[in-house]
Formats: sequence, C-alpha cells, structure tokens
Amino acid sequence: MEVPPYLRIHSDGTVERLAGTQVAPPGLDLETNVLSKDILIQPQTSVTARLYRPNNTNHNHTKLPLLIYFHGGAFCISSPADPLYHNSLNRLVSEANVVALSVNYRLAPEHPLPAAYHDSWDAIQWAASHSFEGHETWLKENVDFDRVFLAGDSAGANIAHFMAIKLHHSSGSSNMKFFKIPGLIMIHPYFWGKEPIGVEATDPERKKMVDKWWELVCPSEKGNDDPLINPFVEEAPGFESVVCNNVLVIVAERDILKERGKLYHKTLVNNSAWKGKAELYEAEGEDHDFHIFNPDSDNAKSLLKRIAAFINNQD
Repeated sequence: MEVPPYLRIHSDGTVERLAGTQVAPPGLDLETNVLSKDILIQPQTSVTARLYRPNNTNHNHTKLPLLIYFHGGAFCISSPADPLYHNSLNRLVSEANVVALSVNYRLAPEHPLPAAYHDSWDAIQWAASHSFEGHETWLKENVDFDRVFLAGDSAGANIAHFMAIKLHHSSGSSNMKFFKIPGLIMIHPYFWGKEPIGVEATDPERKKMVDKWWELVCPSEKGNDDPLINPFVEEAPGFESVVCNNVLVIVAERDILKERGKLYHKTLVNNSAWKGKAELYEAEGEDHDFHIFNPDSDNAKSLLKRIAAFINNQD
C-alpha cells in the first residue's frame, strides 16, 4: 500500500517511511545560540519532547513565553528531531525569544489516532505542572506561565486546535490554575472534508492524495468528515470553546489546504460565538510548509518575524 509521498506499507504490515526519518541531535545551535535537549514526558507510552531555550537565559532573570509546538507530517511521519523541524524551532526560539517544547507524539499507522492527541495532552499537562511544581529547571527558572502559546503546522496545527478546546474545558482543574494561554498559532492547518471547497474542486489528483492520508491515520466510518479532520461538521466541538483570545491563522497561496485554513479563520470571526481576535496571514506564491523546507527564503524569514511579533505583542 502506497501513501504518497509519506510511506509504504508492505504486505507483512511493515511500515516503510519515505520521508521524515532523519535525526538531528539536540545541543547548542551555533547559528542561533539556542540550546536544546530531549526529555521524557510519559514513561508509560515513551512519549518524549525536545525542549529549547535561548543560551543567554541564565544571564538575566526575565521570564520568557512558553511555546508548545506540534510538528506536521500528516500524523504519520517526522519528529522534533527531524533536521528540518529542529532547524525551524531553533530559528523560531531565537527570533521570538521564547522557551519551546516540541512534542514527539506517537505516529500512525502503528498508533492510530487519537493517540497523537492523547500524547499531546500529556505534554501540555506535564508543562502545566511546572507552574506549581515539577522538576525541569528550564521551565521552572525561565518560563512565564501567564504567556503560554500553542502552535503547530499542518497536522500539528490540527492538534493545536483540539488542545485549545480541551484546555477550555479543563481550565478549572488544579493543574491548569496557573497556566494561561493567550494565543494559538495555526500554520497551514491540516483540515479536510469529503466535499471539496474552493481550489480543492479544481485539483482532483491532489484531493485524492489528501483523501488517502486520513484513511491511513484514523480508521473511522465517517472518513474525511470525521470531526477530527473536519472541525466544521455539526458534531465537531464548537469554536467558541477555543481557550485563547488571540489566534493567528497562516496559509500559503499554492497550498491545497489553504481553503480550510481560510474557513477556519472565517468560522472563528463570523460563524461562531468565540469572542477573541483572529488574524489571517497568507504567504503569496508559496506552498505547504514552505518555511520548513526553504527556511532561508525571504518569505520564510518574514513568516518567523510575524509569528514572533504575534507572541510578543500579547499581554
């Protein structure tokens, strides 16, 4: 079974990943002066994360925002250690002057959804515990827990959305008492649906390809109208439950997923009871995750600056 361009499943059930398998070690990145290390989040599931901080944090006592990041890859490839993501997080941490936690959730098809959502929630709870206890000094000494941001690209943006809703419903729990989420950053979000909208209807080959991804990662009778991939269906959780007051939605002009990103922004602003402020940022002439694959481009650098401004302009 081929699931282009990501993986191949052999007749004996062996999964061969065709992308996202390379690994970059943590440590000091000399270009950005950002430190990173790998940490264990949940021993029972072996879920880990890569933690980042500017190398100069010990020289002053200013507390920094915390960015909890969920990587992309259609829920089935890549990791925080992927050199592309490792490089991107180093640059983002440097540009925005934040501490970042990049979550290494389990991948489908070996771990079908909702495993990735459960792992991501475990990571959020682990981070939140450091607002009143916990043992990780990088968080306890350097993080302002009144300024925690959720972010992700592609499948990671999908995860970020549902974590923002789960946080709303968990806001009264003791774990979240000192943990505030002023903003959500949705980069090229991976949402979909059975019926095409906008440019999806004019690109049947790419639509067929995207249709196949969800069939692999989430065995569901509802297919591409499962609420986890189509948050606009009636049975999906309401957008009014998005926990934060500020959302930045980022789309790319040539990305087939852009229609869903634009619809996400429109739903927040016009078609829900959510009361916050949502901004839409579109990168002209670019395709999906261009900033990950071509980080030295002018548009990629502009995108990082836009994200950094969003983080640092929130109260």
